[in-house]
Amino acid sequence: MNTSEILWYEKPAENWDQALPTGSGRLGAMAFGGTYDEHIWLNEDSIWSGGPRDRVNPSAFENLQKVRELLLDEKIPEAEEIVRDAFCGTPVNQRHYMLLGELVIQSPDRGEVTDYRRSLDISQAVCKTEFTAGGVRFTREIIASCPDEAVLVNISADKEKSVDLKIFMNDGRDDYYDFNAPVKDDTIFYNGGMGGEGSLCFSSAVMVRSKGGKVKAYGSSLVCTGCDQVTVAVTCRTSYRHKDHKELCLKDAEKVLAKNYEDVKKAHIADYRSFYDRCRLDLCDNSGGSAGLPTDKRLENVRNGGEDNKLAELYFNFGKYLMISGSRPGTLPLNLQGIWNDRPWPAWGCKFTININTEMNYWPAEIWGFSELHQPLFDLIEKMRPSGRETARKMYGCSGFMCHHNTDLWGDTAPQDLWMPGTQWPMGAAWLCLHIWEHYKFTLDKEFLAEKFDTLKEAAEFFVDFLIEDKKGRLVTCPSVSPENTYLTGSGTQGSVCAGSSMDSQILHELFTAVIQSGAVLGRDREFCQKLEDIRERLPKPEIGKYGQIMEWAEDYDEVEPGHRHISQLFALYPADMISPRRTPELAAAARATLERRLSHGGGHTGWSRAWIINHWARLLDGEKVGENISALLSNSTSINMFDMHPPFQIDGNFGGAAGIAEALIQSSCGELRLLGAIPPQWSEGSFQGLRARGGFSVSASWKGGKPVKAEILSLCGETCHVVSDELLSVKCAGENVPVRLENGVCTFETEKGKTYSIE
Repeated sequence: MNTSEILWYEKPAENWDQALPTGSGRLGAMAFGGTYDEHIWLNEDSIWSGGPRDRVNPSAFENLQKVRELLLDEKIPEAEEIVRDAFCGTPVNQRHYMLLGELVIQSPDRGEVTDYRRSLDISQAVCKTEFTAGGVRFTREIIASCPDEAVLVNISADKEKSVDLKIFMNDGRDDYYDFNAPVKDDTIFYNGGMGGEGSLCFSSAVMVRSKGGKVKAYGSSLVCTGCDQVTVAVTCRTSYRHKDHKELCLKDAEKVLAKNYEDVKKAHIADYRSFYDRCRLDLCDNSGGSAGLPTDKRLENVRNGGEDNKLAELYFNFGKYLMISGSRPGTLPLNLQGIWNDRPWPAWGCKFTININTEMNYWPAEIWGFSELHQPLFDLIEKMRPSGRETARKMYGCSGFMCHHNTDLWGDTAPQDLWMPGTQWPMGAAWLCLHIWEHYKFTLDKEFLAEKFDTLKEAAEFFVDFLIEDKKGRLVTCPSVSPENTYLTGSGTQGSVCAGSSMDSQILHELFTAVIQSGAVLGRDREFCQKLEDIRERLPKPEIGKYGQIMEWAEDYDEVEPGHRHISQLFALYPADMISPRRTPELAAAARATLERRLSHGGGHTGWSRAWIINHWARLLDGEKVGENISALLSNSTSINMFDMHPPFQIDGNFGGAAGIAEALIQSSCGELRLLGAIPPQWSEGSFQGLRARGGFSVSASWKGGKPVKAEILSLCGETCHVVSDELLSVKCAGENVPVRLENGVCTFETEKGKTYSIE
């Protein structure tokens, strides 16, 4: 058993947060692993409440100048009173994600259960429950097949005619579905809608095929008697993508069940592994044998102070699994819970929260080489543009497009909530668009960049109009917030809405740089790019405050919560690279002080915040702190099914934590490649293969005693390679020495596309 690729347990899940996820990108399932009573919660990525609508507040623009004047005069309460009413969305909330339903599979009680095991093999994407009862060994497998657009449950036994089942769909809300009953002896049809004009409708089929025995409809269930094996297919289509969703979901089920289950499973595994095998990590086992324990006991061991490098490796691999299972071309991007949700009204609406959470979901996508799985996020940005133009024009009198701190499947860009620390933040589209630039920096795909240049440009155009001059002559965002935080002015006034948060200026520096450099690559819009260069120079720069910290606002205000979960002022350190120990040592020291201040006041208490902190320490090249915070993430913010807990469950921490592990191994910020820059001391030996670096490189390396043994760099684009090193490196290609020059701690050598360069 590979302890870094298997989640396994000795008893069924007691609640949803202990269940095991499977997903096809569009369809998701959470299996409890029950014995005689199995519950599988189901999702489809486009089942959301309601339909599209215009929520822009018509009172915003006429009050904009007044709010700005009040903020610049530090009359914060008066400004926030206007913002609360005149700038909120109308209605206040966007649409929210919902569940499909619950598949229930019951079987007769055969007495005492022995040899129980439930598991998730993340190298194959197969969920399995096994147990013995009444002298029969039962096996239940669950896969969510992307090629066959279905969730399949296969139940078998080691003795003939032993599989007896009752199968039905449960929702518990009669206002949610219109029909839920068998339409044939082997098929339940389940459909409904969210209510209201223009709202979504869904259709789902539960279809059964058996080997031996009989299958018949009985009441609202399907009953299987005396079977050798039963395969259940669950399919779903919605009106979001298809007018003929009813017919399609039935065709999907018929098509997949016309095949042999083993053939479907084989195709599913091959499809899944085409992504999963692109990169690998192998850390030395320091667990003293506990790595062979069930996953819940391994986590308990770490909570009690034990070490388990293989559990960190499992966390990394589980992140890969979740992205492959939850984000495929043509699907919606990963929301706050990926695609897995058990509530009609989930926490925070299970939306796309874009003041960090959605972005964090995709931090490791390019590093893993999962560029195609990044595509759903780019599709969402395009969907936001029409709404974002209207919001920019109606609320702020600006050109371009923008979004606030949340969006939904319709691309709604108006403010979400009535919550002063979070709602009035105009940077959502700007941050999302930086993922376009990141994709290009990893792939150097000029065709993609040319296609997306107008999107980048339009995001920047909004701020050309929106920025105002503050009393120091700087150009700042106003009104805005530093996401979800609250400050105290020198006079003791408390506020959230502000003129010029540090994160805003940092995001704009990166956005303007992306447009300027894209324009240079493509030879486009030189005049506009020059304008951005001039504006960029007038943005506030990262500054050091009275505590030796990076200032969070344009003024050196105190935080109401010094241990706040958001560390927005360190955007410049990660995911941006405006701050680095090599290039800006004073700012790097201030970034360290910022982290220490946050943590000393209780910061990192949510899973995603702890994950961000791991990446910060990695960029500061502090492997010891990386290790400490990975342990804290596993100890304090990870459920026994390895889901990140905010709490409640939020998937962003899984991806942010995995990105942090990768960042400890390989960094490609500031145009330089750094190997093993922040590995924790306990990772004394190990290797990785196939991690990607900006500039178009695929990198593999091994180390021992904390020191590199060998590295191989595959050039995917033929670019010059710059590797951080204090000594001149020996580089070979096909056994021949490659010329290398060392300057200012960086070794540089030329590469050819498709060739591998070895460093020993």
